[in-house]
Amino acid sequence: MNLELPTYRVNELGFNALSDSDTLSLIIGGNQLEKCKKLMESINYNLRELSKLSIRDLKELGLTTREAQAISATLEIGRRKNLSEALERSQIKCSKDIADIFQPILGDTQHEEFWILFLNRSNKVIGKQSLSKGGLSGTVTDVRLIMRNAIQMQASGIIVSHNHPSGNLNPSESDTAITRKIKEAGQLLDIQLLDHIIIAEKEFYSFADNGLI
Repeated sequence: MNLELPTYRVNELGFNALSDSDTLSLIIGGNQLEKCKKLMESINYNLRELSKLSIRDLKELGLTTREAQAISATLEIGRRKNLSEALERSQIKCSKDIADIFQPILGDTQHEEFWILFLNRSNKVIGKQSLSKGGLSGTVTDVRLIMRNAIQMQASGIIVSHNHPSGNLNPSESDTAITRKIKEAGQLLDIQLLDHIIIAEKEFYSFADNGLI
């Protein structure tokens, strides 16, 4: 038994005894530890940076399509686990509760996305929806579609969120304008806009906390 190989060490010692490179080699299979060490070295051993890489990026770093898909799928499962844990405690009481829901979805995303949470009168989340995806610096937001979906969900309140891949949390003029439009449309339909959250990699910005709603 060669305890230098991750496939053997994990059986004898458990995952806590494995390095990140060891664990990646188990994910892609074939005991390709050296390939995984080079991959981790290329991202300065930072798993957050790994989560930002697309399948194409991973292939450019020397992985096969199957290996890249295996790593991407594993990272996606981790994101979904974090999201499901956040939704289990999804009565919204403060802006951090909202950020805890959207951080796993948007924190590492390299393009802008716009999402909606639908809430009942007790501020419990009754649904979530991705409204649009864009490029590095913007995404299209249709206020009519937001309101139509809120009515279909029988929501009493909504919260919207989008990310800034640049890491700059300051709301743009268009962010402020679309927030105002959503709020005004909601007032006509008795659907309250409770907050608009901008997500960056590790931080967030709340329109409500800053008196902008």
